Amino acid sequence: MRLTGIEGKIALVTGAGGGIGRALVDLLAECGARVLATDHSEAMLAVHASQDGQKVRREVLDVRDSAAVDRLVADTEADWGPIDLGVNVAGILSTTTVVETQDAVWRNVFAVNTDGVFHVSRALARVMSPRQRGVIVTVSSNAAGVPRHAMAAYAASKAATTMFTRCLGLELAPLGIRCNIVAPGSTLTPMQTGMWADERGAERVIAGVPEQFKAGIPLQKLATPEDVAQSVVFLLSDQAGHITMADLYVDGGATLRA
Repeated sequence: MRLTGIEGKIALVTGAGGGIGRALVDLLAECGARVLATDHSEAMLAVHASQDGQKVRREVLDVRDSAAVDRLVADTEADWGPIDLGVNVAGILSTTTVVETQDAVWRNVFAVNTDGVFHVSRALARVMSPRQRGVIVTVSSNAAGVPRHAMAAYAASKAATTMFTRCLGLELAPLGIRCNIVAPGSTLTPMQTGMWADERGAERVIAGVPEQFKAGIPLQKLATPEDVAQSVVFLLSDQAGHITMADLYVDGGATLRA
């Protein structure tokens, strides 16, 4: 089955320089979309330097800055055309226990993971609503639905982001605009490998970490960024045209839920 509804469309992707974001930009470009790839620095966006500038535009964007988000959306619509697809991928991790978490860390995690999704999704909803078309997908986490040791700030921010996206989907559904969530589990990205103490990190994640009350992965493998990107692209496509407010777990069965 060939996915439709993506070719020729403009797609805004945040966090485009990270593992999942990079895979998503590449896949969307392969599907014929024109992609506005954004991240917080030029260095992060360098991974897309070889892409055709007519197909992939690179723009530095701090999703914490609502005015900057609004400007970028307005400028893109005026200069390149209507943004019909939006994907929130930008996110940061915190791995301290609650008693060790500083106020500034807590606020920054929410500023990126939750406020950033709000800023981008609101800006897109404002331009999509008059046209009565568009799709927004938020890359959240399975940690939004399952408690994680030493990840309270991250999990709480992702839980808020997930519910925000579902509420937005409810508001926009009468206009034909769909909003969905992809919730990855352990994925082979720098965010994941940065938590490993040694070369047995993948093995421990797959087997589970009982001392942290963390289950293993029934499929016996980590997700790849491409696994997650493919799920996002499906939800952006016409083939997912009757799906909205869904929360799709892409975690190899780790949370034992759909």
